[in-house]
Amino acid sequence: MSDQPEPGPARSTPAARQSSPVRRKTHADDIRTRNIQIGVLVAGLVALFSLLVDSAGPLTPVKALILGVVEGITEFIPISSTGHLLVTQRILGLGEGAGKTAADTYVVAIQIGAILAVVALYRQRLIQLVRGVAGRDQVGRTLLIRLAIAFVPAAFVGFILGDTIKAQLFGGWPVVAAWLAGGVFLLWWKPRSGSIPITEFTVRHAAIVGAAQILALWPGMSRSLTTIVAALAIGATTTAAVEFSFLLGLATLSAATAYDLTKNGSTIVADYGIVTPLLGAFVAFVTALAAVRWLVATLRTHPLSIFGWYRIAIAVLTAGLLGIGAI
Repeated sequence: MSDQPEPGPARSTPAARQSSPVRRKTHADDIRTRNIQIGVLVAGLVALFSLLVDSAGPLTPVKALILGVVEGITEFIPISSTGHLLVTQRILGLGEGAGKTAADTYVVAIQIGAILAVVALYRQRLIQLVRGVAGRDQVGRTLLIRLAIAFVPAAFVGFILGDTIKAQLFGGWPVVAAWLAGGVFLLWWKPRSGSIPITEFTVRHAAIVGAAQILALWPGMSRSLTTIVAALAIGATTTAAVEFSFLLGLATLSAATAYDLTKNGSTIVADYGIVTPLLGAFVAFVTALAAVRWLVATLRTHPLSIFGWYRIAIAVLTAGLLGIGAI
């Protein structure tokens, strides 16, 4: 997933040729980080503008853009996309009254953009999985089985208790509690990258990661947080933990999106049309591409605790807004 270094100058000393890729890679990471920061700033400004001129009513292009940015940036970063989308939904005046079903379904459907981002970035691994299904790649077949094992626990619990979870946990204060719990945990826990590559995950490893993903059914907890933490806890390398989390997320998000669209997809078209929802999904795709690349680069040199501070800050901010009745 890392970018290939750009061709260097035609003439350079051996020392320069040896060190320049490192400098270019570091420079590329800095640019990527800066781009994400600019994207977050732009998203915040757009959100503020929408509050001033378009804070009520159905899904508009501006609101779709905001939801797309929020989904794309937060889906694979361990800060909970569902929690951010629920709070953003309230700020934008969506999900109230007769439009609640359409709004709640769209919050799930917009994940299509993030799904396609993972497909684009991990296409070589996905080809390997397809070859495994066809019996042409033993490593791909084994990994696919491990992903299937990890997928089952959360899928089963979500299918059985999905309505109860939505009724009890899809609210402002449960999200705040989950953000705080995850943030404190990340500041307390000091994980180390292990030695197990993704191709050496056992059935037991997959089952542990899959069981951890059940916690992500609580909005605000974060699917990527629970799965990455679980993978690191069993001794996976950071690269393996992140990749397994993303591939498992691809399966989980695809299943959840397909299920919700089958049940209530017609309400999105009836209430919002087709073009505006697709705009949000496209923006989610573009921002998720950048966010995934940024996360992979960031975790090479920074601990997960940096997301702990953010989770606590967003929890405190949201609690304040809930306390004064702003959302």
